[in-house]
Amino acid sequence: MRSYIIAGNWKMNKTVAESIALAKEIVAKTKGISKTEVVIAPTYLAAAKVADIIKGSNVKLAVQDIHWKDQGAYTGKVSVDMVKEIGAEYVIIGHSEQRQYFHETDETVNLKAKKVLSAGLKPIICVGETLDERKGGKLESVLTAQVDGAYKDISKEDALKTVIAYEPVWAIGTGVVATDEQAQEAQKYVRSLVAKLYGESVAEALRIQYGGSMKPDNAAGLLSQKDIDGGLIGGAALKSDSFFSIIEAAEKS
Repeated sequence: MRSYIIAGNWKMNKTVAESIALAKEIVAKTKGISKTEVVIAPTYLAAAKVADIIKGSNVKLAVQDIHWKDQGAYTGKVSVDMVKEIGAEYVIIGHSEQRQYFHETDETVNLKAKKVLSAGLKPIICVGETLDERKGGKLESVLTAQVDGAYKDISKEDALKTVIAYEPVWAIGTGVVATDEQAQEAQKYVRSLVAKLYGESVAEALRIQYGGSMKPDNAAGLLSQKDIDGGLIGGAALKSDSFFSIIEAAEKS
């Protein structure tokens, strides 16, 4: 039985002080949560402070990206050892904004996933199509390339330690959300790709989040779908009330 995972991706939002305050609110609200895994991903600058706030709570720390090298002349980047030291358990990899704005490729997603797994951390691997790709009938080919690329040369044992976030790019930050049926169809297809790579048992065990404008008013419907195992939450994760409402929907589902 797969457990739900609700992860808040704060993106480039919140100062350090604001991040501390939000983390404290989330810790307080989630004390009674028992069935749903709760994860938050602040900015790099706030991550160490937030790690101190959530220590010993129901909330786990993620970071929004890493470099696949251990160290070196990579200005502006952080290594997996750096984020592991402060207590991160998850790393978001291949987010559509990284692909769109910072030239992330399926190859670099794979390098990062391997590095994260080698450090004993868990990658949240993002996949998803643009509106043009969906309209052009390329949904399946895009998702196939992204999943196959991300998991290249990754063992079955390591694959089980990953989470996939399906994020239709056209529904991120736009206020547009896929219907429950559209989301389920895509999530089911992603799971079928995992089955082709690793077999049905791995595919049934691996958690696949939905990552396109999940909010309190649509969370219950999305989370009721067979192949949706949680959410990678953007805007709604920036306020503790709305984030907790989604967590509650998962806890009750």
